[in-house]
Amino acid sequence: MKFLFAFIILNISFVHAQEINDPFEDINRATFKFNESLDNNFLKPVAKVYSKAPSPVKKGVSNFFNNLEEVETTINQVFQGKPGLAMNDFTRFIINTTIGLGGFFDVATQMGLEKHEEDFSQTLAKWGVPSGPYIMLPALGPSTVRDTFTKPLSSFVSVTFHMTETDENIALRGLDALETRERLLEVESLVVGDKYNFVKDSYVQYMNYEVKDGLGVEDDFLDDMDDFLIEQ
Repeated sequence: MKFLFAFIILNISFVHAQEINDPFEDINRATFKFNESLDNNFLKPVAKVYSKAPSPVKKGVSNFFNNLEEVETTINQVFQGKPGLAMNDFTRFIINTTIGLGGFFDVATQMGLEKHEEDFSQTLAKWGVPSGPYIMLPALGPSTVRDTFTKPLSSFVSVTFHMTETDENIALRGLDALETRERLLEVESLVVGDKYNFVKDSYVQYMNYEVKDGLGVEDDFLDDMDDFLIEQ
């Protein structure tokens, strides 16, 4: 859910709209408008209510969902030929799931184990698979053909996918979306200009940054936003 709303990344200094492969712009803009309506009428108001919850509770929820992502990160570290990082991230998952009470407490970071984020789209990019055209997905937000293709894989390795109780599965996914949306409240006011292009530019730039693991990309703002995604 970390890309549910791509405008969390608020910098467009390197990528410009005209440089992005967006052959479905008319459809994408219509979908973007639908997503905005859905957000303004439902998710954002609920997120504002959730934002009033005690900080320790919100932090615990963020830690919980961050911990679930460690499984996908570990698998992709292996696929990308990073066994050391895979061991680091799997150890984080074990420690936070046990000592951290299901991930509500990030004990691993306090022990010096750094958090990373890898997904199947980044792995395919490392293998040379191009991103393909930009796509705006209903409810899910910005994506590309490559990213969209990998979403079922990410869903399959998630803990919630294998839950037998449908109600619990839906509740957890809803809480995940709500937690993500609440974290965006403090930064969305910085979006400027054509919002569609801003989100598109920001998403593509951030994905390029993630694929390169931040190497060779000198952008203090993106470094800060990467820290924001990890620490929150």
